[in-house]
Amino acid sequence: MEKEKIVSIEERIPKLKLQRRKKANRRLIIMLILFFTLILCIIYFQSPLSKVKSFSVHGNDSYTADEILKFSEISSQSNIWKINRNEAESKLEKLPEIKNAEVTVRLPNTVKIELKEYEKLAYLSKGKDFFPVLGNGEILGNDLSEDMPVNAPILIGFKEGKALDEMISSLERLPDEILSSISEIHYKPSKTDAYRINLFMNDGYEVNATLRNFTEKMTHYPSIISQLDPAQKGVIDLEVGSYFKAYQAEEAEEVELKKESED
Repeated sequence: MEKEKIVSIEERIPKLKLQRRKKANRRLIIMLILFFTLILCIIYFQSPLSKVKSFSVHGNDSYTADEILKFSEISSQSNIWKINRNEAESKLEKLPEIKNAEVTVRLPNTVKIELKEYEKLAYLSKGKDFFPVLGNGEILGNDLSEDMPVNAPILIGFKEGKALDEMISSLERLPDEILSSISEIHYKPSKTDAYRINLFMNDGYEVNATLRNFTEKMTHYPSIISQLDPAQKGVIDLEVGSYFKAYQAEEAEEVELKKESED
């Protein structure tokens, strides 16, 4: 049996020194990497590179991009790492027109803002001015315009109260294609019905209705006009039942009544 080879302590010392030197070098390299990384981070945070450089705003119909940035309190001087997205979103959602706001930070220095606004269901007419009425029922008193609004019905004769609230609630439940087909809605209360309204449609028809069942009745409007002669306009009465009366027939009745009174 061979004798085991005996390694003297003198032979092992150089190997131990070499291993220790390698470990020390690795630790030094790691420390140097951490040190320079820290230096680069400090330089980055203190330099313009950490400031917001580009903005992207989408879904803003009521406000300009600059106004949205102002309300969110995010600017080109904001540090990209210090932007509080929840706080910025909360500030934007306090605006009456904004239903939802989403702020996204994209490295190295971009901020993206996505907005969803309440729909302008109608315009409340007061003299020559029109006040937008939002889908949440709020009337914008600081957004007056003398320009004729488009793509939304004009409410005439309404005042703030139950009738207007019911009108807005009814419009909100209407399909978009029917809502966009309404030109004007006049509030015409009577002794028997405090919620009576008169509509003028973009296709030339007139509609008498009541707010008590307005949404349910108007949902069938496309089906109703499909049964009528497009060349013959008149009044569609939806207050009790559903029937049509041509303008020509009304004129004939007026003429006949006048002749009877002269006799």
